[in-house]
Amino acid sequence: MITGELKNKVDRIWESFWTGGIANPIDVLSQLTYLLYMKMLDDKQLQEESNANQWGFELNNPIFGKGKWKNPKTGIEVDYEDMRWHVFKNFSSDNMFRMVRDNVFEFIKTIGEGEHSAYSKFMSNAIFYIPNEHILQSVVDGIDGLGIKDKDMMGDVYEYCMGKMETSGVNGQFRTPRHIINMMVRMMKPNLKDKICDPAMGTAGFLVESAKYLQQHYAKEMMDEELYNHYQSEEFCGFDTDQTMLRIGVMNLMLHDVTQPEVNQRDSLSTDNEDDQKYTLCLANPPFKGTVNANVLNPRLTSMVKTSKTELLFVLQFIRSLQLGGRCACIVPDGVLFGGSNAHKAVRKNLIDNQCLKAVISMPSGVFKPYAGVSTAILIFMRTDAGGTENVWFYDMKADGFSLDDKRNPIEANDIDDIVARFDNLENEKDRKRTEQSFLVPADEIRANDYDLSINKYKEVEKVKVEYEKPEVVMGRIEALQNEINETIKVFKKMLKI
Repeated sequence: MITGELKNKVDRIWESFWTGGIANPIDVLSQLTYLLYMKMLDDKQLQEESNANQWGFELNNPIFGKGKWKNPKTGIEVDYEDMRWHVFKNFSSDNMFRMVRDNVFEFIKTIGEGEHSAYSKFMSNAIFYIPNEHILQSVVDGIDGLGIKDKDMMGDVYEYCMGKMETSGVNGQFRTPRHIINMMVRMMKPNLKDKICDPAMGTAGFLVESAKYLQQHYAKEMMDEELYNHYQSEEFCGFDTDQTMLRIGVMNLMLHDVTQPEVNQRDSLSTDNEDDQKYTLCLANPPFKGTVNANVLNPRLTSMVKTSKTELLFVLQFIRSLQLGGRCACIVPDGVLFGGSNAHKAVRKNLIDNQCLKAVISMPSGVFKPYAGVSTAILIFMRTDAGGTENVWFYDMKADGFSLDDKRNPIEANDIDDIVARFDNLENEKDRKRTEQSFLVPADEIRANDYDLSINKYKEVEKVKVEYEKPEVVMGRIEALQNEINETIKVFKKMLKI
């Protein structure tokens, strides 16, 4: 997390885009992504060149080679050296603008080998929006003035910028708060042998938070070459329909040392998605956009349940894509928990009777403000295809450490650590009463209630008898007060000689 002067510097960079007429937060972030990528490439090669000079060897296949690069769009040859951040930042503003717009931007579209391919493959339709040399000069100076020393710092800056995207997407997407993602990752405890998927990845928040968890808990194990190679190339998988979001997401992963994720542009609910028993862990907050065109839906999903509601289809897709024993933590709108349609009931029945439903965590509606006020819950389950649900753990989250209004100011009340600790020790939940914040409910009781998963169906409200005073006692007190007021008025009138 960034604070203080660094935060103010980033805010000024953001303002430079806005004053230049780039008002859409996603457009701002995409343009910032391109520039950060340019700087990251140069910083990486500078470090490699320093190491090479120290140890007396030459670099093999550097990103910026020797001699000239031929621009495939214009046919003009440009010195590789002139396309490097530490060089072009010192050009005059008009020369820098032409170099970045006409050459460097085209150059980063062509990088397609090794660790850079994950990002570059989504660059073909990218557009350079920065309108003039003055805005570019201001932004380049601003980025250079941040004094970014390593990827961790650049990652923090990038995450802060992503937090500025305070508008909902046209398809129902809204940014999942980082602390909610972190809570879900802590509950699922990913490991280095997992194959983690987010089929609606957006900015890759779940994948990035999983990477940070693995780096923190498996630092020694990552020294193993086989595990490290799996971590870099197979551990993280993500899909989205929006190329801009994919570029932003891949950059986010790269800044957190995941250089070769399996990321593709794909509608996860369409026939393009052939994933079946492929992943060991799904983490997601899929879009709740209502319905989709039945003509593009994957028939394997509709054969499970006849529906066109995305919130139900994504749950079915999670089940389908998980390996046996694979686990999932996903955010769903409250309607999934208690909806009365045949499709809603069928999905809940599948989770309880055919899979192993572990937990339902109800979150307050303010969690997603200011983006949306929708009430949501987290479902946690395991794919078994043979049932196994004995008890379902319910938790009534009342606070997440922030006010539940549009301002979302930090507050002291926070249930997140309690949720993680209790989920880690479900055996200790057996004796909890239904009047408490969390408790277990037998699967048979849920079946008897038509597979309803809303916590209010099972939560008991403790009623306290309140004794009220008799009416004549209350009236007597009112009359006494009125008499006292009347006497006081008489005194004031006498004083004022009225």
